[in-house]
Amino acid sequence: MAKSSSPVSGVASRYAQSLFELSRDDSSIETTERELVEFERLIEESADFRRLVESPAFTSEEQLRAITAIVAEVRPSELVGNFLKVVSANRRLFALPAIIRGFRQMAATHRGEVEADVTSAQALNDEQRRELGQVLNAYSNKTVTMRESVDPSILGGIIVRIGSRQIDTSLRTKLSSLKLALKEVG
Repeated sequence: MAKSSSPVSGVASRYAQSLFELSRDDSSIETTERELVEFERLIEESADFRRLVESPAFTSEEQLRAITAIVAEVRPSELVGNFLKVVSANRRLFALPAIIRGFRQMAATHRGEVEADVTSAQALNDEQRRELGQVLNAYSNKTVTMRESVDPSILGGIIVRIGSRQIDTSLRTKLSSLKLALKEVG
């Protein structure tokens, strides 16, 4: 996980690391990750839950009461339920989205996976996706999970980001390079 000077990233990193170690010791990484993804989805889909997580207006007691009720309703594993209660009791719910992202990155690394952000001018078809996946797997010597996005402004080609590396074969970048080269010649 990338280090940042942001206090949120430090808090999130420590909580994610602790949860990861507990779930690894408990042999429940997959279960924990699946349950955290559900809470991540809940944050995205429920304005009330998102407000509970993001707003500093709620007291620690109010957050803990709300999380306890949500845990009773959703019924996650004991580890995840207790973890969410500790996070809310410590007034760290604001860091929950970053904690979840951090945990997911640690779980992927533990499985020998790496994520690649793939940007293309048009959506990739199944054949292109399969071929690109094979190339990226060979390039990284790991199992690559691709997150795809479409950006018509790149005109053509693709941009792939794996960790801190970027491979840019977009037409926009090639045209910009050509334009710069022509300015130097003229």
